[in-house]
Amino acid sequence: MKKVYINEYGPRVSAAVYGFWRWTEEDLQDTKNFEDVVLFTRELGIDTYDLSPGHGAYELETQFGKLIESGVINQSELVLSKKVGLREYSGAYGSGIYYDLSPQYITTSVEESLKRLKRDKIEILILENFDFLSDFEQTASALLKLQRSGKISYIGVSNFNVFQQRLLSASLSQPIITNHLELNLLQTEALHDGRYDFIREQHGRAMAFSPLADGRILLGEDAQAVKLRLALIEIGKKYEANVEQIAVAWLNKLGALPIIGSKEKRRIQNAATAHTFELSQEDWYFLYNATK
Repeated sequence: MKKVYINEYGPRVSAAVYGFWRWTEEDLQDTKNFEDVVLFTRELGIDTYDLSPGHGAYELETQFGKLIESGVINQSELVLSKKVGLREYSGAYGSGIYYDLSPQYITTSVEESLKRLKRDKIEILILENFDFLSDFEQTASALLKLQRSGKISYIGVSNFNVFQQRLLSASLSQPIITNHLELNLLQTEALHDGRYDFIREQHGRAMAFSPLADGRILLGEDAQAVKLRLALIEIGKKYEANVEQIAVAWLNKLGALPIIGSKEKRRIQNAATAHTFELSQEDWYFLYNATK
């Protein structure tokens, strides 16, 4: 698989990223299937993994760490990305989530993850959503300490707007190399609100989750999804490619890094092979306009 740089300073990553946000705790208990899927992604040339699941973060890191420790996968060939900042609360008043980007929580989360992963370093640490209560000078200081100690290499953010990213950047001596955001043919808001342009201004690449709009591009029955799917089929004839490949190729042309979330090998392969061709500018805009 083709390799690209997220930022002019690095790291060099596979053109597609594999993410585990759709893996449940029950899925992770099937260790044989977990290993089988990870090895399949490695066979496809994927070496970059986003360890930010919707559920079972501890279990995911533990299982991934076992593959590294046993030598099933070579840790020297991997680029690992991890989100930090999302927490849960529960009590008599109910339950929910909140964000914590305090120095203590960031540092503890990284150190505990490294123990589970059987590794000395996480390549990309991503701050998950803006924490309105954080002192970002202190947050930045903690991140720089983690970098200097070699525990993390690069810093990214998730769903920060331009002003929030700029606020954090003002206290960092290292660039923020990526913004982890939702981007696909049915969700192009990041192209219009400045987030995508700002990460490009910083010489970075966006990491695009939900490249198929949570399956809506493939299976959606609403008028917008159906219209887009017909356009994807039409363009697919030209490139001898299927709907999934064309939808991901649209992101590739844009310069974004698609995060593949499917657990099915066929669908993983479709998304991972989209880098083997490049859409023309005309075809890219034809698809962009298809739902407008």
